[in-house]
Parts: sequence; structure tokens; C-alpha cells
Amino acid sequence: MHSPLSQTGPSQLLASPRSAWFAAFAWALGSLNPSRPNMTALPRSAGRQADHPVDPLFIERWSRRAYTGEPVPDAVLFTVLEAARWAPSGGNSQPWRFLYSHRGSASWGAFFDLLLPGNQRWAAYASALILLASETTRLRDGQRVKATSHSFDAGAAWAQLALQAEKLGWSARAIGGFEKEKARLALGVPDDLSLEVVIALGKPAGAAMLPADLLEKEAPTSRLPLSALAFEGRFPQG
Repeated sequence: MHSPLSQTGPSQLLASPRSAWFAAFAWALGSLNPSRPNMTALPRSAGRQADHPVDPLFIERWSRRAYTGEPVPDAVLFTVLEAARWAPSGGNSQPWRFLYSHRGSASWGAFFDLLLPGNQRWAAYASALILLASETTRLRDGQRVKATSHSFDAGAAWAQLALQAEKLGWSARAIGGFEKEKARLALGVPDDLSLEVVIALGKPAGAAMLPADLLEKEAPTSRLPLSALAFEGRFPQG
């Protein structure tokens, strides 16, 4: 059985030759672009601790529920959608499609009514709701064929949207609890699109505004260590 990719803790990070090489590489990248954060450090945020040097943005982003309800400027909305547009996809098929509604707009009620009651409790103060869908077919040699990676690709677009929102001082949370068939009818979603998630976008607010049961959940979540997720050569047996 091959050993995990990493069995070292943060205190041992720079002790191994592989980690030392990575640190030198990260330092070189930083020297080429001085505006980037120190990539040789192990970022920590709100109880989260990276096992390896990554951009702090990955640690600082988390899916909030508490929002101020203030209007989102088009400059912000279109910037996060632009970030999503540049996600990678299989064969550059770009299957993601977005349908959005500003809070208080004529379409807001139709979007909000799609959410299950438990999500309506907090999403009422989102600045925008964005329906993320994906094309289930793609063009290949001039023919429409089944797209096998459309949901995977849409997930990449969601991740880039969420990270860009965090970088702008906003927050995004993906909502899986919504009525998909109702959404298809109410919003005129074509049959060849798969409905993935609704995304709440808003300006972070104090968690005290949330109901008590949600307040206790309003905090960054942890992650499994990399050593439990990544392995070299073969998965562990047993």
C-alpha cells in the first residue's frame, strides 16, 4: 500500500525535501508578482488552518447565511458572473447558464418562492438569487452529443463565482433545497438544461440577525486533512 500524499503536520511542513521545493517554488511565484500574498506561510482564518501553503482566499471563504439585504451593484454581480464564465470545462463546452434576480425586482418573488421554507428563512436578505443550470448536451464535430461532465463543469463555475465574491467583500452560498420542476416552469428553463443550484449573493451581516438554530451554525466549517483525501498510486485497502 502506498503512503498518503502528505503525512506531515503544519509544524513539519518545511522539513521534507518535497515541501522545501514547494516553498521555494511558491517564493519564486511571489517574487514575480509582489502583489500576491506570502505563499510560503500557512494561512489561518477563524479556526481554519491550511496544511500546505495556499492563497488565504481559499481559507477565508465560507458559505454565510447572514446578509444585510443591501442592493448589489451590477458591477459586483457581473464581476462574479464574469469570474464564473472563465471556469475550465470539458472540451471548452462552457455548459453553465445563469439566471439572476435582484432583491426587490419584479422577478424576485418568482425566484424566492422556489426555495424550500428552511432556506427562505435566511435567503430573504440576500441581495440577489442566481439559478445555475448546465447544458446536458454539447457540440462535437457539428453534432449534439450527451455532455458527461456538465454538472462537474458547472461546479467549477460556482467555485470561481464564490471565490470572486469573497474577494470583493461579498458572500455566496449555494442552495440545493429548491423546487426544480417548479423552477423549470416558472422561469422558462429549456428542457436540455439541468438545474444545479440556486446561489444566494449578499453582503455579509452580523450573525445575530439569524434565528437561534441557524445562529449556532453560522461559522466556517473545517475540512478533512489532505492526508485523508489524496494518495499516491493506489487507494488504501481496508
